Amino acid sequence: MGYPAFIGLRYSFSRQRNRFTALVSLVSMLGMVIGVASLIVVLSVMNGFAGELRGRILALVPHGYLEFDNPEAAEGWEALASRVAADPAVRGVAPYIREKALLGAGRGQRGVQLTGIDPAREGSVSRMPATLVAGRLDALEEAPFRVVLGATLARMLGVGIGDTVRVTLPRFTATPLGLFPRSRRLEVVGLFRVGAEQDAELAYVSLDTAGRLLGGNGLPSGLKLRTDDLFEAPATLERLAATLPAGVRPVPWSATQGSLFRAVRMEKLTVSLLLLSVVAVAAFNIVATLVMSVAEKREDIAVLRTLGADPPAILRLFVIHGAALACLGVAVGAVLGVALALSVDRIAAGLEGLLQARLFDPAVYFITGLPAELRWSDVAAVVVASLGLGLVATLYPAWRASRVAPAEALRHG
Repeated sequence: MGYPAFIGLRYSFSRQRNRFTALVSLVSMLGMVIGVASLIVVLSVMNGFAGELRGRILALVPHGYLEFDNPEAAEGWEALASRVAADPAVRGVAPYIREKALLGAGRGQRGVQLTGIDPAREGSVSRMPATLVAGRLDALEEAPFRVVLGATLARMLGVGIGDTVRVTLPRFTATPLGLFPRSRRLEVVGLFRVGAEQDAELAYVSLDTAGRLLGGNGLPSGLKLRTDDLFEAPATLERLAATLPAGVRPVPWSATQGSLFRAVRMEKLTVSLLLLSVVAVAAFNIVATLVMSVAEKREDIAVLRTLGADPPAILRLFVIHGAALACLGVAVGAVLGVALALSVDRIAAGLEGLLQARLFDPAVYFITGLPAELRWSDVAAVVVASLGLGLVATLYPAWRASRVAPAEALRHG
């Protein structure tokens, strides 16, 4: 860049500038620092929340389902399960029976999703066995009419291990007195907790118990699948769809839970754009800094033009002058943002100790701390976007500087 770079950098960091111009320059850089650091920290926290959400909600959700549309399709489920399990992208297959039900204990009642599972196979398709906080999952098959409840659901109903709950199903039994909904008492043999809404919405029984409760032939509603990669599961199911018999419908996890994660991504994008506007305001403060610098350096510009500097050289000089300010602000902001993102959990814990209060009540938020996941791709995107805004902000003042007439500037100087 030659002498324009040398002079531009001297303008940026000279101690002999006008005090007011120096103050505006400092405010511009501080705005860049705060904006960039805030954007990196907020994106990291949102990544952490998304990871927590994905880990908790998808702990009990398989990567996909093969749903049976009719009993004929369900009759050969064992052969189908063996064939699907042979696929190299499939890690586990397990049958299930699912139905809405009403659970009651005392005067409390809650609507739940009652799921019949094979305890021996469930661990191959979900992390449900690892979420048990009391009891045993295999106790479901030791005797009929046993149930495993979510810890929140059990607390709402006021029951624990060894207690009984009353289940009412949308099936009717004909009696001489008329039609009555099917109801049965179940013994609670286990409690699970994932720290999400499923703790208040799900109840598990064995396949045999589900078949007896629903009064059917005991055939499963479908098969649960776990694949090698959660995000490749839709493509894997689409590939398997070509080999499935009639009446078997593949349903990826994104069809049941995808809207939630799309909402999280949209929220992240919206917050990013809002915080980027803070960076934009700080970046365009550079416009004011450069305009004041051009007014302050009119005589210097005239001298340079007289010595042979052409307008493009003056343009480059002030672009470098503004870009140096932007780079310094973005660099400091990026370092500060990364440092804060890596220690945000410790900062939150320190604030809790200082304020003697819980920032996140586990009963309300299902978390005990502030999660953060720093992604270098986010840092790079923030840095590039901020530098781009800073560079754009330098163009107009630099163009104005290149248009200064030497004779007029020297005459009025």
